[in-house]
Amino acid sequence: MSQQRKPPPKKKEEAFHNNPFKSAIKSIQDKDKQEAQARATAEAQKRKAPPAPTRAAKAPRESADDEASLFFSAMDGVAQITNRGEAPKTNPRLPELIDDNAEALAQLSELVASQGDFDISDAGELIEGISPGVDRNLLRSLRRGDFPRTGQLDLHGLTQAEARSAAERFLSDSRRARRRCVLIVHGRGLNSKDQAPVLKTWVREWLSQKRISAMVLAFCSARPEDGGSGAVYVLLRR
Repeated sequence: MSQQRKPPPKKKEEAFHNNPFKSAIKSIQDKDKQEAQARATAEAQKRKAPPAPTRAAKAPRESADDEASLFFSAMDGVAQITNRGEAPKTNPRLPELIDDNAEALAQLSELVASQGDFDISDAGELIEGISPGVDRNLLRSLRRGDFPRTGQLDLHGLTQAEARSAAERFLSDSRRARRRCVLIVHGRGLNSKDQAPVLKTWVREWLSQKRISAMVLAFCSARPEDGGSGAVYVLLRR
């Protein structure tokens, strides 16, 4: 009998390729190596090429320019405030609210007032007068300033005839305009020849005479802030 031959032993290299686990490990290693080379190439290209400007980088600047343009457009014509913290040079008088009780008393007085002679009294430099039949509480309200003044006439520098004509026209116009209380400034006469308040005496006489007194309920010297003894409040009929 012939003796059967044994196959020759496999080489180590063939054994390695035929081993499935070693083959899989090598495949993973090759893949990692390729990915690492790709990343290195991409980073090298980034370092060489300068970054291109994008629209996103310009947007903030364009937005800031638009906001500035809108701000200056809105502020067009606005004057800058200077001297901050200083009080204003003028302090305009705020409108006063009429006293309801005083107005009711005035309306009642119009119903009972007659066209007779005025009751006139002087107290030093102060003057006042009231139509016959009118409650004297009305005169007290006028002195306190319960009626806001809604018109003013200054008689300084006028002759007697000019002052009377101006006062009569002023009171007539004020009554047609439905003004209740007006102020006539006659002065204290400090610049007159004898330093006597001539205009003041005339105004008191005119207000108590029939032609003008028909328009008047009462009158009295003004409060200090409105001229004091150099001016007179005149309460008009409606």
